[in-house]
Amino acid sequence: MDLQHKAQPKVVAIIPARYHSNRFEGKPLARIMGKPMIQHVYERAQAVTLLSRVAVATDDERIAACVRGFGGEVVMTRPDHVSGTDRLAEAAGIMDIGEQDVVVNIQGDQPLFEAEVVSQVATPLLEDPALPMATLIYKIVRKEEINDPNHVKTVFDRHNNALYFSRSSIPFQRNPEEPVAPTYYKHLGFYAYRKGFLLTFVGLPEGEWERFEKLEQLRALEFGYKIRVVLTQHDSVEVDTPQDLERVEELIKKDGQQ
Repeated sequence: MDLQHKAQPKVVAIIPARYHSNRFEGKPLARIMGKPMIQHVYERAQAVTLLSRVAVATDDERIAACVRGFGGEVVMTRPDHVSGTDRLAEAAGIMDIGEQDVVVNIQGDQPLFEAEVVSQVATPLLEDPALPMATLIYKIVRKEEINDPNHVKTVFDRHNNALYFSRSSIPFQRNPEEPVAPTYYKHLGFYAYRKGFLLTFVGLPEGEWERFEKLEQLRALEFGYKIRVVLTQHDSVEVDTPQDLERVEELIKKDGQQ
């Protein structure tokens, strides 16, 4: 065996899921086309050939029982996590994942994500062993999203490393009479972390810009870590309210008719 050739890092998906939510209590268990939303997300993740393992990280036995019921893997975590990333890190520490392996955070409220986005967000870490994390961006096509603080905007350098993320519209167009308007990009909530960095990241203190913007990815930038952004052609459909379930069901029905 050639010892100079190191094994390729594994890519593992973890889906953080919590029951309590201010806007939508019990959201992971909400039914879409007869199945709980967490099952839709899990099954889509399992269909991604790049992933060697998929698990749900939760502190709620109702969610755990649901996942076990459809044959999924569950990692039980503490109930006091303030963010999904903290829950992700605890789960990654419990699971048998190597320090150089790649952990993909798949949001449990995006039941229609395209399989390609997982490969897109993980590939930069497989290609560059020194890269700590990556995330996805999408070119904004709906003008109302530019000034909507719920849609986070980003700017990045010539090497596709993030410079900043903001709820404000960045860049700001100083001269509105310019013949060409700026291109705006929004951040999508898919992350890939190297497992060793993920544990480092959650151990860092809250950053100043993170505290103001309420965007934890700014912590990585403030402490000098690179975040590679990957432009995807796939927008995400998030379920934040019970009303969003109707939109998701309509999209599923539409796809089923094609």
